[in-house]
Amino acid sequence: MSELTSSQRHGNVGRTLLWVAILLSVLLLGFVTALTVRHNPYYSDRAANGISKFRFLEACKEGIGQAEQLTTLKSVLQQTGQLQPNQNLRAEIAAEPRQLVQSVQTLPGGGWTLAAPANIGIRGQTAVLGQLGAQCVYDKAQGRTVAQLQLPGQQ
Repeated sequence: MSELTSSQRHGNVGRTLLWVAILLSVLLLGFVTALTVRHNPYYSDRAANGISKFRFLEACKEGIGQAEQLTTLKSVLQQTGQLQPNQNLRAEIAAEPRQLVQSVQTLPGGGWTLAAPANIGIRGQTAVLGQLGAQCVYDKAQGRTVAQLQLPGQQ
């Protein structure tokens, strides 16, 4: 009889070590996952604030890009000749993701607030015309995010 088919082999030890290795791997993966979730910068108490911090930031970015102050600024720039009638303005938050997440604050009673600079440029061009202050607020009671730009001379 060959050594591989011998009835005196001790295969149970190898199988046991394999199961121990699999169990330790699963436990390590669970620990790393729990640690990562705990230190996630986007983690937030959605029940207390109405929406998650991530959804608030996404709504804020979208709102800044569609702020009604862009229409006012566009008409002023067209009157001064700095913008052609067929050109549109774009606005996007200028802060780095880490700064952005750190700038988000909770409101008393639930909700979020953010104040950050926004780059203003012409849609379709990469050049930045300038920066304006941007503010976003999510009111839990109303269930909506309001975004606005601070035009020069406004407070």
